[in-house]
Amino acid sequence: MATTTAIDAKLKEALPVYEKLKNEWGRKPPNVGKTDELLNALKNLFAEGGFYPSDSSEDTRGLHVARDTLEIAAQCAIQKGDIPAFERALAQLKPFYFDLENRIPESPYRYLLLGLNLLCLLSQNRLADFHTELELLSPKIIQTNPYIKHPVSLEQYLMEGSYNKVFLAKGNVPSPLFTFFMDILLNTIRDEIAHCMEKSYRQVSLNEAARILYLNNPEELAEIAKKHGWKLESDQSFRFADNQIKHENERVPADEIATQMIQYAREMEIII
Repeated sequence: MATTTAIDAKLKEALPVYEKLKNEWGRKPPNVGKTDELLNALKNLFAEGGFYPSDSSEDTRGLHVARDTLEIAAQCAIQKGDIPAFERALAQLKPFYFDLENRIPESPYRYLLLGLNLLCLLSQNRLADFHTELELLSPKIIQTNPYIKHPVSLEQYLMEGSYNKVFLAKGNVPSPLFTFFMDILLNTIRDEIAHCMEKSYRQVSLNEAARILYLNNPEELAEIAKKHGWKLESDQSFRFADNQIKHENERVPADEIATQMIQYAREMEIII
């Protein structure tokens, strides 16, 4: 167990770095590069040990510094588009949110980051993990907190197949940080819709494809078309040739099915 003197020494070394970190992150816009550099310096101090107070200690300054640092690390990871770094920061933050909540005051960023974590899981279609994380929260928080309600509503829309509501939800995010994971989720949905289009239609006009995919930007539509191997014809439409041939050659064997069903019925009568 670290002594009070050892903890004070670590804090004395960490506090100036921590203050610089807060200043860099507080800039508009934040200096992500410098923030990342300071985060690494603080994480190295944490890794050396002896930083956290014992359970019986009343000095919780180290806990505050560690929690605040990890919260900045999680937000910085989103700014950089680094999902693994975000997930690592959240894993380290959970003890502060669920095990140490009686030792230090609740962080104003707690539900923002927990909501971002839910949206991160949803954007990766990790529904089992999504519901596991949701079970850690009280029904009241789930129903009333805007950062938690947003991903919960999105999951409900997805289960209903109400994709239009999901796309509309991008314009009503509770924080700009949600946009990163929303874009991933919407791109995943568009890919699913594109696959369904290929299976359901023989031909789709350019404008209709844009409407179905909830796109207003021609460049984004061109990117999806390229990804799925669609070719734009001279009449400004996409034709799914392979599926057309498949549909024309397909035939439902109605006579054979009827004959089998009659045979099954006769065999059932014999058994009875």
